[in-house]
Amino acid sequence: MVFVQNVVIGESPLRWQDVVAVARHGAVLELSPQAWARIDNAQAIVQRIVVSGERAYGVNTGLGALCNVSLQDEQLSQLSRNTLLSHACGVGKPLTDEQTRAIICAAVVNFSQGKSGLHRRVVEALLAFLNLGITPQVPSQGSVGYLTHMAHIGVGLLGVGMVSYRGQVVPASQALAEAHLQPLQVGAKDGLCLVNGTPCMTGLSCLALDDAQRLSQWADVIGAMSFEALRGQIDAFDPQIIALKPHPGMQRVGENLRALLAGSEVIDSSRGIRTQDALSIRSIPQVHGAARDQLAHAARQIETELNSATDNPLLLGTPEDYRVVSQANPHGQSVAFAADLLAIAVAEIGAIAERRLDRLINPQVSGLPAFLVSQPGVNSGMMIVQYVAAALCAENRQLAQPAVVDNYVTSGLQEDHLSMGTNASLKLHRALENCTQILAIEYLLAAQAFEFLKVQGFGVGTTAAWQLMRLHVPPYDQDRWLAPDIATSAAILKDAALLSRTFPNLL
Repeated sequence: MVFVQNVVIGESPLRWQDVVAVARHGAVLELSPQAWARIDNAQAIVQRIVVSGERAYGVNTGLGALCNVSLQDEQLSQLSRNTLLSHACGVGKPLTDEQTRAIICAAVVNFSQGKSGLHRRVVEALLAFLNLGITPQVPSQGSVGYLTHMAHIGVGLLGVGMVSYRGQVVPASQALAEAHLQPLQVGAKDGLCLVNGTPCMTGLSCLALDDAQRLSQWADVIGAMSFEALRGQIDAFDPQIIALKPHPGMQRVGENLRALLAGSEVIDSSRGIRTQDALSIRSIPQVHGAARDQLAHAARQIETELNSATDNPLLLGTPEDYRVVSQANPHGQSVAFAADLLAIAVAEIGAIAERRLDRLINPQVSGLPAFLVSQPGVNSGMMIVQYVAAALCAENRQLAQPAVVDNYVTSGLQEDHLSMGTNASLKLHRALENCTQILAIEYLLAAQAFEFLKVQGFGVGTTAAWQLMRLHVPPYDQDRWLAPDIATSAAILKDAALLSRTFPNLL
């Protein structure tokens, strides 16, 4: 069980881990008095604009290509409501609850900058949804970077559409009634604020960072097991050699591998059996380390975006002395680049893992029984799981193609360059799931290989990993239904608490 404290938006920047705490672990999200004051100040500017009649995009004009159509009086509230209803046109399977919660959390962080201008009650409604567990059903497809996903969240606040609540999918109106909440009444600029900005791609990417960080650690553990099972030559991980290429990620991976393999009799007795190992074995620090460096870069980009004001227009100053600035902060190019780059890194972690696991089942290079089973022939052993890993790697190569370079024209030539950042974030999630399954297969195979080598002692860390697997999956003595074993292995890799308990010193 993960215990988390409340997350308070105040003066300090939020971390991507804070979004994960709210979205994935149920931390309560709160705003400090200073954050509420910023929101109220921006709303007061909106009210000053409404009274003055000054033209301001999205406050008293139409949207997109309709930006030159002036509106007034009751039309302003109607515009906000219509914006949510008309923009809630996504398609496809709904996002998971934690994905939608991450988007809502990122949206609240954006609004807390005090540059948006929406009413306080809108933010209060979003916080109520988060903290009471009311989660709109948001179709996963249809965003060019913003608009549709947040619109589906917005209509849920109105009492329209379906939501997840208390373990069931129910009409939003029913959930509001059961939670003793009133449907939201939106005013000037509320609708535009709710659909604008980059919280969709940013929230999704925060969750992806959590998964990628955990997988990068597991990749070192499982890679060390395969290295040991294949009797790798430990000189490739010599600290003096690793230090000659001082990429930060590579240094951490080198330290992890040496710690995991410490005390291994298998490694000690294998010194000199070959001049050098295949690259998939000896280049673990270089490949895993490079992926970690891309993860660190992506985290900086995503966290910067999380703490940015990403609406259009933005409201600066005070009601007595203000500026309304139309600009392009809702363009999510930075997050799109980061998600695409991370998808490439994740694909490479899976690719090198597939090459390692293929060597484990091949007796021509492993020195182990064919397909890691005692009686190959009557038993197929671990033959076909490598096919599965290869298929997942092929899919990840496709997912590694950048979304950000795709471009489409929308809104009557008004929005003619788009980041596609939400697509980038969503395909990153799919790549991470594929990589999880690939590493789960390698973990199964490496643990099975240990069964044929256990007359000698393994490393302190690899022994812990082997024992952990055996608590959940027995050795593979003869052919059996393998799909449940893969699912169990993947579940181990998704358990962050299990990772930290088993490997408390892992970098």
